[in-house]
Amino acid sequence: MMQYPQIDPIAIAIGPVQVHWYGLMYVVGFVAAWLLGRYRAHRLGLSQDDIGDLIFYGALGVVLGGRLGYALFYGMDQFLANPLWLFRLWEGGMSFHGGLTGVLVAALLFARKHRLGFFQLTDFIAPMVPIGLGAGRLGNFINHELPGRISDLPWAMAFPHMGSEPRHPSALYEFALEGVVLFAVLWWLSRRPRRRGLISGLFLLLYGIFRFIVEFVRLPDPHLGFIAFGWLTMGQLLSLPMVVAGMALVAWSRRQSRPLDEQRHPEGSISTPR
Repeated sequence: MMQYPQIDPIAIAIGPVQVHWYGLMYVVGFVAAWLLGRYRAHRLGLSQDDIGDLIFYGALGVVLGGRLGYALFYGMDQFLANPLWLFRLWEGGMSFHGGLTGVLVAALLFARKHRLGFFQLTDFIAPMVPIGLGAGRLGNFINHELPGRISDLPWAMAFPHMGSEPRHPSALYEFALEGVVLFAVLWWLSRRPRRRGLISGLFLLLYGIFRFIVEFVRLPDPHLGFIAFGWLTMGQLLSLPMVVAGMALVAWSRRQSRPLDEQRHPEGSISTPR
């Protein structure tokens, strides 16, 4: 059994002002997306200022959608008991699926404003997202969240305030799969021209598969337990539509006549490679 690292969830404390690692992880994700977006901005014919606007849209979508999604799927009792709990972001409690919905809405608004195709934009965004996902999972780990099920594996850990039984560090599994692996695959595949919707579809498909698998070793939320068939969790149920949608989008992209690059002409049309 490995020792659970003793990391104070509060990164910086100056008098009554406290900065939590969980919040800093979101900053890491947004800054990384901004830098990567600026690096590839020319592909969509966007300016550096446009990338700043895109990150602002995305940040609103992540925070509002993620928090509302968590309240809807996981924390309705907490919200009804204390509506102000919704604003206590530093305590954790963000839903990826809610955040994804928020980002998709933000992407739709941004695409309309800048005369971009929706999947053209989501293909551009998708490779930038996994860094934020991985950073968020590290924040969960530091916050002692997402404990795994009991395990006798050599790297299992006894989670604080959960007894002495060693458990899977499921947040670290998600960091590796949803963060490192997903970023490597999407960034590598998006380096060259490909059919519209492929990167977006792969993002949905791979994240859904990774999340579904890790949920088998992640402890279900105690107030929800198993939702269906005595073994399916809420995270798995929410990931299944992502897998189906990802497969459908990948299949749709393969039916496109030829690969498209991301560069648009000034009037907004898409150029094809020659």
